Amino acid sequence: MSANKKMLFLPGDGIGPEVMGQVRRIIDWMDQRRHVSFDLDEDLVGGAAYDSHGSALSDATLDKAMNVDAVMLGAVGGPQWDNVPRHCRPEAGLLTLRKELDLFANLRPATVLPALAEASSLKTELVSGLDLMIVRESTSGTYFGQPKEITTLADGAKRAVDTQVYTTAEIDRVVRVAFDLAGKRGGKLHSVEKANVMESGVLWREIATEIGKEFPDITLEHMYADNCAMQLVRAPKQFDVIVTDNLFGDILSDCAAMLTGSLGMLPSATLSGPDESGRRRAMYEPVHGSAPDIAGQDKANPLATILSYAMTLRYSFDMGEDADMIEHAVQNVLANGLRTGDIMQDGMTLVSCTAMGEAVTAELDKLAA
Repeated sequence: MSANKKMLFLPGDGIGPEVMGQVRRIIDWMDQRRHVSFDLDEDLVGGAAYDSHGSALSDATLDKAMNVDAVMLGAVGGPQWDNVPRHCRPEAGLLTLRKELDLFANLRPATVLPALAEASSLKTELVSGLDLMIVRESTSGTYFGQPKEITTLADGAKRAVDTQVYTTAEIDRVVRVAFDLAGKRGGKLHSVEKANVMESGVLWREIATEIGKEFPDITLEHMYADNCAMQLVRAPKQFDVIVTDNLFGDILSDCAAMLTGSLGMLPSATLSGPDESGRRRAMYEPVHGSAPDIAGQDKANPLATILSYAMTLRYSFDMGEDADMIEHAVQNVLANGLRTGDIMQDGMTLVSCTAMGEAVTAELDKLAA
C-alpha cells in the first residue's frame, strides 16, 4: 500500500461537482485495484463558496490548499454571480489560489486523439496527430498588474486601466519550465509576445533569448502573439511547446483547445517552483468552464477532469505508469465509440457523464487484468 497522498478537492460550480464525481470513481478504483491510497479533503470555492460565506475562497480553504500535495478544481462561475463585487466573483477564488500558492506555470496540453481527429472544426489532416503544450505564466501580467481601475474623468466620461507588469524573475522562471518541457518532448520552443508594440514583450524576448543560450539542444523561435493565433489554425503541428504571458496564454490556449474538437477533452496543470525539499505546489483542473446550461443534467464530459487527475499522478506524485494507464483507458473508451454531447459524431453512442466515468473504469479493469 502506497503512503497516503494529500489532495484537496474543490468541485466548484455548475458541472464541477459532476465531473469531479467521476474522478472520485477513478480514485476509488486506484485504491481497490492499484493499492494506492489518497487522503482526500473537500471544500468550497467560487460561487458555491460565495453563497455559503460571502467569499469566493475562505481563509480556511486557502490554508488547506497550502498544506496538501495537490489541489483538484472542478470549475467556477455562472451568470447568477455576474453582479457581485469583482473581488467576490467566483473567478477571484481561482486567481487567489494561483497567486497565494505561487502557481506561476500553467501547463495546457492540446492533443488530438485518433478517435477525435474528425471532431475538430479544422481539416483532419491539419490536426491529426497534434500534440502541443502551452505554458502560460499565471500569476502576473495584466490580470494582476496595478493600477487596475475604472475612474470618472472631469467631463463625466470614464477611463479604464489594466496594467501589464512583468519582472525579470517572473519571466525567467516560467521560460525555464518551458525549456525543460521542450527538452523532454520534441526539442522546439516558441516564445510568444508582442515585442513590436509592448515593452513587456521586449523584456520577455530578451530574457527568453538569454536563457536559450543555456539550452543549445532546444530550437528557440520568437513569434508575435497575433501571428501565433493565426498559425495555430493554419498549421498547428509546427508547434511543440509554446511559452507566453498570462493574457496571451489565456487566449491562445483556448484557441488550441478547440483544435481538438472540444474544451471538454483538455486537462491542465498549474505548478509552483520547487521548495527546499524539491516539492512543488500544484493545482489541476479541466480547461472548460462551469457550463451552467447543462449543470445537474448528467450531460457533462468528465474526460478533461479525469485527464487532469492523470496529470496529477504524473507531475505531483511521480506515478507515470498509472497516469499512462488512465490516458490509455480514455483513448480506448473513445475508440469504442462512446461520446458525450460535446464530442458527439455520427455513428457514435451518446452517453451521460456518469456512464462515461463508468466506461473509463471498465477499461481500467481490462488494462489492469
